[in-house]
Amino acid sequence: MIPTIRRRTLTLAAPEAPGRPTHVSAASGLVRAGDWLYVVADDALHLAVFPAAGDAPGHTVRLFPGELPAGHAERKAAKPDLEALCRLGPSASFTHGALLALPSGSTPARRRASVLPLNADGTLAGEPRTVDCTSLYVQLERELVALNVEGAAVAGKRLRLLNRGNGEGGVDALVDLDLDRVLASLDVGVMGPEAVRTVRRWELGEANGVRLSFTDASPLPDGRVVFTATAEASRDRVADGPVKGSAVGVLAPDGTPVYLDAVDVPVKLEGVDARVEGGRVHVLLVADADDPSVPAPLLEAALPVPG
Repeated sequence: MIPTIRRRTLTLAAPEAPGRPTHVSAASGLVRAGDWLYVVADDALHLAVFPAAGDAPGHTVRLFPGELPAGHAERKAAKPDLEALCRLGPSASFTHGALLALPSGSTPARRRASVLPLNADGTLAGEPRTVDCTSLYVQLERELVALNVEGAAVAGKRLRLLNRGNGEGGVDALVDLDLDRVLASLDVGVMGPEAVRTVRRWELGEANGVRLSFTDASPLPDGRVVFTATAEASRDRVADGPVKGSAVGVLAPDGTPVYLDAVDVPVKLEGVDARVEGGRVHVLLVADADDPSVPAPLLEAALPVPG
């Protein structure tokens, strides 16, 4: 079992909208860049930004226009459902790289991504750009039927997506996209099916009788990818359900799972940022309580795998 340390809760200096809480609850993706932590929440139109050190409240940056309904069911139906956040390296379009926030694609309303350029120090460099993922996701839905993208990480010349297979008919899968084609698509604001290289299905086992499914990903320098997985007893890819456990694992550069172990806290892990320090893999983790009144925690852990 992986021991974790609770570093803070994701409190905000001000709510993202009037009447909303002053914290992030449904944290679903995490990236550290420089001295900052960036978090997407699956029930928000904003990116949350926190200092990497200390527990000072964060602030939000709008990604999409408009407002979401206040009611839980109405908000769930209308939300963009951003589930994955990854860092892109420097390119012709992004001198110092960028953040890419990807939606789950689990309904037709959940197919808008957002890309945000970065400065050299990891701060945001400009306004976010909206990217339409519809044509890419339609193709992936043909392959996987129950599409539910939850993780993304750059691994070499690939952008590796993790599909979460929770619920009836769900399939856990690795989808490798051609990174050059992805970067070109961001320039025009449309991600298409021509970027797809491979789609592979995986089974991660169970926790307390419920299937473990991918929930996020973060790259390591040697091409490995750290991932989180959660066992949630939900009836389908949209509904929430009781969480029976969460785990952290590692994929080899070829995508094969080579390590997986449970964490010591009963949370629904949804976001991970991994880095190598002192020859070991260290991770920051965020969780989603599926309750808007509960602030999401930021946890940290060291994995018993070499860096």
